[in-house]
Amino acid sequence: MMENKNRTYLEAADIYEPTDLVHNNKDGSKYKEKDNEPLDAIKGNPDDVITMSHVDIGFKRGTDLRVVVEDFSLAIKRGEIFGLVGESGSGKTTVGRSIMRIIPILKGKIRYNGHLISGNVSKARAREIKTKIQMIFQDPSASLNDRANIDYIVSEGIRAFKMFKSEEERLEIVEEMMRKVGLRPEHLKRYPHEFSGGQRQRVGIARAMLMKPEVIIADEPISALDVSIRAQVLNLIKEFQKEFNMSVIFIAHDLSVVKYISDRIGVIYGGKLVELCSANRLFELPLHPYTKSLLSAIPLPDPKVEKNKKIVTYNPFDHHYRYDDVPQLYEVEEGHYVRCNLTELAKYKEIVKGKEAK
Repeated sequence: MMENKNRTYLEAADIYEPTDLVHNNKDGSKYKEKDNEPLDAIKGNPDDVITMSHVDIGFKRGTDLRVVVEDFSLAIKRGEIFGLVGESGSGKTTVGRSIMRIIPILKGKIRYNGHLISGNVSKARAREIKTKIQMIFQDPSASLNDRANIDYIVSEGIRAFKMFKSEEERLEIVEEMMRKVGLRPEHLKRYPHEFSGGQRQRVGIARAMLMKPEVIIADEPISALDVSIRAQVLNLIKEFQKEFNMSVIFIAHDLSVVKYISDRIGVIYGGKLVELCSANRLFELPLHPYTKSLLSAIPLPDPKVEKNKKIVTYNPFDHHYRYDDVPQLYEVEEGHYVRCNLTELAKYKEIVKGKEAK
């Protein structure tokens, strides 16, 4: 095993055949986690396509370790669009990349269809993850190879995994996907620099969808696009989600966009999930102060109302948490989770009761 010591994380993932993870107990002894261990994510169940249980993600700089995502638990239902919202640097993209196994986790478990995919996995499991979980990147210019034509870029995945019987079938599959994303078959001979930003993002979507994945991680796919193009790309993602019954993790910082496309929304701040509920409920009854600050920042179409609108500023030190009453993710009402301490939990439950009474 010593010869493999300096291998990268993804290379090391192909070395070990067992899917069990080996950890150290507090007394130094070893224990194993099996694939069939009980789920402990937020109301996780075996039918959930992705579950994250108490996950920590960090980066090393020299000898210093900085944890950027801490105690993150989440369950993504099959066939839903889940919006993950937060400011820049909050850990949204890091969460998505950890599911893709681009970034290793420090602690916790990530499961796909009930099987562990964090840590060392078998070659068969790694292959399954690469085909069934795809990512649409934020910057289409950086995620496409400028030296390759569109035909090569779009069909790279099905070539690598030999998902066609003949060259004629491959070309037919690729041309059909190009039409679905609003591009023409003759575009296949062109190069990424010959397209606009919106067209490049369509190429990125075509590349991901050609694999017919079960899960799509859309990492701010519209942030670099014009407003008119944004709606087209959002509609395109929604159409594919319905057609293939995919689960979509839609990462963004604009709550108004996320409400349009998402079934449920999770709000992340400082690497921690602070609120989670259905999209409609989040806008109807936001509880966490940070969620309220994000909602107050949404621009309104009426200039008079916008002028008199009060912006809510969130200060994490306003909570005054004590060491003996630390905040956790509590279920305030069915399906509505908020990170708070016991004092705040009682207050939030009163707010919910008052809302229901009306």
